[in-house]
Amino acid sequence: MSNELFISSSQSGDRIALIQEKRLVEYQFEDHTRKFNVGDIYLGTVRKVVPGLNAAFIDVGYEKDAFLHYFDLGPKIKSLTKFTKNAITSASTPALLKKFELEAEIKKDGKVSQVLEKGNPILVQVVKEPISTKGPRLSCEISLAGRYLVLVPFSNVVSVSKKITDKEERQRLVRLISSIRPENFGVIIRTVASNKEVAELDKDLRNLVKTWEDGIAILKKARPRDLIIGELDRTSSILRDMLNESFDSINVDTKELYDDLRSYIKNIAPDKERLVKLHQGKTKMFESTGVEKQLKTLFGKSVSLSGGGYLIIEHTEALHVIDVNSGNKSNNETSQEETALHTNLEACREVARQLRLRDMGGIIVVDFIDMKNLDNRKVIYERMKLEMKDDRSKNVILPLSKFGLMQITRERVRPQTNLITMEVCPTCNGTGKISASIAITDQIEHKLDYIITKQNEKNITLVLHPYIYAYFTTGYISKRTKWFFKYFRWVKLRTDSSLGLTEFKFLDEGAQNIDMESEATTEDYRSEEYITSEK
Repeated sequence: MSNELFISSSQSGDRIALIQEKRLVEYQFEDHTRKFNVGDIYLGTVRKVVPGLNAAFIDVGYEKDAFLHYFDLGPKIKSLTKFTKNAITSASTPALLKKFELEAEIKKDGKVSQVLEKGNPILVQVVKEPISTKGPRLSCEISLAGRYLVLVPFSNVVSVSKKITDKEERQRLVRLISSIRPENFGVIIRTVASNKEVAELDKDLRNLVKTWEDGIAILKKARPRDLIIGELDRTSSILRDMLNESFDSINVDTKELYDDLRSYIKNIAPDKERLVKLHQGKTKMFESTGVEKQLKTLFGKSVSLSGGGYLIIEHTEALHVIDVNSGNKSNNETSQEETALHTNLEACREVARQLRLRDMGGIIVVDFIDMKNLDNRKVIYERMKLEMKDDRSKNVILPLSKFGLMQITRERVRPQTNLITMEVCPTCNGTGKISASIAITDQIEHKLDYIITKQNEKNITLVLHPYIYAYFTTGYISKRTKWFFKYFRWVKLRTDSSLGLTEFKFLDEGAQNIDMESEATTEDYRSEEYITSEK
């Protein structure tokens, strides 16, 4: 399976699109101003201990206190709090835990009031980003994820991913990591570590230990609410977790991001550095590669299936509901049961895609088309599990009920991605009242005339909506051809579906917006001073 990653950077953030077999399967927006990302480690302060919830609320700098349940403290919480206090009060506390004496583990069924007190400093890690009205959810089971390994301070356990099934390989990895891990640091061996050489694993381990040491150096000088260790940005974390032989290319549209990614990949997988490519076309990368079009069609309430069926997706506070409909599917099957089966199989693939694409978490209920045959229901259940296999978020899928409903729970760690696909009319701005929108072509021609004759601009590019592009380019002698005979200059036209129907812009040779030197308004262009008669 081929994978392509497209990253479009702007001042507000990065748009990240993962394409598999030419289909958009994952989309994320990384806000450069957002804090409290999953994996970030903060120095917090216990604000309130709530015995009724067996939890505590922690101040980490968010507008609402973060939530820390007793079950998320971890068995080594006493060792963590002891080390945190020592690091804050004593600058000579070593970051490595070689001589650190671990405390006894806490009981699994204990009370949070026996462990935490109001005002205590505590080192915490974000496991769920702020969602809706809730603050971040925290854990005290600190872990640092690398390419092949996960480092777990205050532990001496070496464990292996269950997805590595070969017994000899599991034993080899455990022996290898046990011989090189530092004392009082546990290690979780990730799936991608299978069949890797000791040099690669040792390098990854040393990088994680260095990250821990740098974080503890910050902790010694830190104040409450300070970020101690920051998780990688989403782009780097996707590459860290998914970069494999199936990746074809990683496309970016800014030189700065291009250099950063090449440097990062050179560090984690030098043989993949050549995959990073810089988009240099004048058309926007998402537009020229078709990603923008897929985004526009995949985030609506209704999502079409290739066979003629469609999904209706509704969101509520408690759960997400997906309804499968056969639509105008041609009835080539021999029975209604066969039609329902084929439509439901198509829906399985699209539902799994939509869950990843929108990052939908919590409870999802899918209402499949009714099928009477029990074997067909089992086929749908198995297909759904197969389609969800590549989802990086933890999920649980239940078989279809008697009513044809499938229940899915999917880990929710960040706010759901939701793009507004219904656009406000650019002409009336939602008021319902418009002026003559047909005048847009006249406005373009009047501005073009002014730019050429008054400002003497050359090498002009006109960016406009695809519908208006078709108007100017259709015909044996198109409008654009007529401009050439009139001005003896060829005007380049470029489509941009993100523009409204009445929006357009003129670009110069350096792809910069051409500013009109005159302050003439749209109404002025209709006056005789600016109108050019066509003979």
